[in-house]
Amino acid sequence: MAKISALFWDVGGVLLSNAWDREQRQRTLQQFRLDEVEFESRHEMLISSFERGKITLHDYLERTIFYRPRSFTPDMFKEYMFSLSQPNPETLQLARELSRSCRYLMSTINNESKELNLFRIQTFGLREIFSLFVSSCFVGLRKPEDGIYRLALEIAQRAPEECCFVDDRPLNLDSASRLGMQVIRMENAEQLRQDLQKLGVALS
Repeated sequence: MAKISALFWDVGGVLLSNAWDREQRQRTLQQFRLDEVEFESRHEMLISSFERGKITLHDYLERTIFYRPRSFTPDMFKEYMFSLSQPNPETLQLARELSRSCRYLMSTINNESKELNLFRIQTFGLREIFSLFVSSCFVGLRKPEDGIYRLALEIAQRAPEECCFVDDRPLNLDSASRLGMQVIRMENAEQLRQDLQKLGVALS
């Protein structure tokens, strides 16, 4: 097994709660008493463009929510959206420890819209942990497409076998594994710590 020199991390579901996944959407729709079926039909048509950075949060909300008058403002809706992002403290601490060791290139590979991604990077201090952010909104590619993993490897200038990718979704891990990357499915921080150690990642 090649020595690991780079660690790539998903953000939502690993380091933080998901940003705008089904659970967050449902909570927001309930908060503002919106019709889920009506919203989801519009959301599904726009989510790819939204997460690839092709449309802004303003455009997305105009087309999914504010295409007709509402009793609340876009700013109220955005504030609630952003408030749903919460840290996974134990996993964040593990990532910080690895970053401070200076032994590994630390990068994300994540699907997020630009405004939510930037908010989460700033709010949870991710710039202090990661050197690279291979986010769908910046590169125009989304997991599980092979292209986003290939691009991450090219930017990092690492061979696939030197890299480990951590994600909570098997389909995203399958794509990375097919390219030759080591993969770990995140279940909890302690399991992640143990699986990293099995790959020879130094945690102290």
